[in-house]
Amino acid sequence: MAREPGAPIRVALVGCGVVGSSVATMLVRHSEDLAARVGAPLELVGIAVRRPQRPRPDVPVDPTLFTGDAAELVTRADIVIEVVGGIEPARELILNAMSHGASVVTANKALLAEDGPTLYAAADAHGVDLYFEAAVAGAIPILRPIRESLAGDAVSKVMGIVNGTTNFVLDAMDTTGAGFAETVERAQALGYAEADPTADVEGFDAAAKAAILASLAFHTRVSSADVHREGITEVSAADIQAAKEMGAVVKLLAICERVNTGDGPAVSVRVHPAMIPRSHPLASVREAYNAVFVEAAAAGQLMFYGKGAGGDPTASAVLGDVVAVARHLVAGGRGPGESAYADLPVVDMGSALTRYHISLAVADRPGVLAQVATAFADHGVSIETVRQQVPADGDRQRAQLIVVTHEAPDASLAATVEVLAALETVDDVISVMRVEGS
Repeated sequence: MAREPGAPIRVALVGCGVVGSSVATMLVRHSEDLAARVGAPLELVGIAVRRPQRPRPDVPVDPTLFTGDAAELVTRADIVIEVVGGIEPARELILNAMSHGASVVTANKALLAEDGPTLYAAADAHGVDLYFEAAVAGAIPILRPIRESLAGDAVSKVMGIVNGTTNFVLDAMDTTGAGFAETVERAQALGYAEADPTADVEGFDAAAKAAILASLAFHTRVSSADVHREGITEVSAADIQAAKEMGAVVKLLAICERVNTGDGPAVSVRVHPAMIPRSHPLASVREAYNAVFVEAAAAGQLMFYGKGAGGDPTASAVLGDVVAVARHLVAGGRGPGESAYADLPVVDMGSALTRYHISLAVADRPGVLAQVATAFADHGVSIETVRQQVPADGDRQRAQLIVVTHEAPDASLAATVEVLAALETVDDVISVMRVEGS
């Protein structure tokens, strides 16, 4: 059915937490500008919440718009904004909205990473849009550039800091010398970390975002289950200091790469802490900020930087999607759907090419270095640098070896570490950390 010129576009909001409150506020306060940009007014027809009777003085909308019946609300809107997160009931609500002809704007990274293809298929079946810029890196416009602006190019790598909590923690450890536990407590006190920070510090949040980035960049379906994930809970103050000594910082990185295997092209997707040189653009990303570094064949190197979380920054991304979708409704037509034509295999972590920084406590006697070097050589791993220093306790009978490797498959590097740990002359493998970005 053709839309009447100037007819209001009905918008339903599901969720009114930190992000939802900002979305509702901006819809009201910028209503005239938004209408001018879209070509029709955006009419907020309801806000679904768990407790509709609870006063919300900071949300400047008619209290009667609040409802506890989200299932009914999504059936009477042209655009549904979903900001409740999680898998259910978000998935059911989105599918219900689409079946009633509504386009959907969501910030739900977990759902997109777990079951994005189902949502794409429903959008195609019902001829509606699915937009999700706010699902990755908050206010930073990264998904649409990859999905649309670089659609004519070949992206080879996406590497970024996509979780503000972990970046705040690692940055604070770097600048203060404090340990992990006390720095997390500080982040919680300042509101940068949740009371239960597991999703952030164990890398689950970043892994979901990496899956979305890889899916768009390489036109291949990638889910959270495909992403190798390591968090930052094992990063110590000693690791941070070791990075400083080699002119590097430690960051939790999401790394998505197009790689060549013996069977052809494939995709590697991983999240883990790594040392990167202080000269790298990502090294300068401080506090709770995010940044994504993109490499493409024709465009070269691009970097996107900004606030990766928070009510207003995320709401900015949500409303950008709302305007885009509303313009499609006014003009007729749809935005881009799923592009998974490449259907590349996703390789496991063992195939990823990386470098290791390894710290060993060893006996200080002749032949030890030769044994260590042989362990690397037996696995085809080349050593870039070796440094020996007196251990922290000052024991002159022991030594600490710092080894940095050249690039090699992660499986070969991991196997080398296992052999080193079993050597009679190695007292302890003090730390192992990957090195990226050099």
